[in-house]
Amino acid sequence: MVYIKNRGGILKSFAVVRGEDRTKVKIALHDLEHYGSMRFSSNPRRIEPTYADNLLVRVVGVPLRAPCKVAALVGLENNAGAAISKLRKIHPPAHIVIVSPRHAPYNELMDCVEIYPEFEMEPELEISA
Repeated sequence: MVYIKNRGGILKSFAVVRGEDRTKVKIALHDLEHYGSMRFSSNPRRIEPTYADNLLVRVVGVPLRAPCKVAALVGLENNAGAAISKLRKIHPPAHIVIVSPRHAPYNELMDCVEIYPEFEMEPELEISA
């Protein structure tokens, strides 16, 4: 098995975060790190919602119930089993799919993760009129 090193860690799995809006995806990413004690191997990346939906169907193997509007991808230093176990203990406001090396899309994500733009984690500025 080949792991990539990034931001000081070794990538062991991916988390695909699908949500209704950018704020929910940001909160879910925060929850993964802080409440789920997951270690990101890189900064989260923005991916197309339709691609995230496709990944869900391919990994979980069930039909899509509802499409997402915003999606992010992040490499995890946690192995997939530990990530799934920790994910069950928290209740993020977005749907999260863990992609391990045993899933077909894993190598595809490994090949493409660096080309996706970073997911903007900074708070949105409110403009008053």
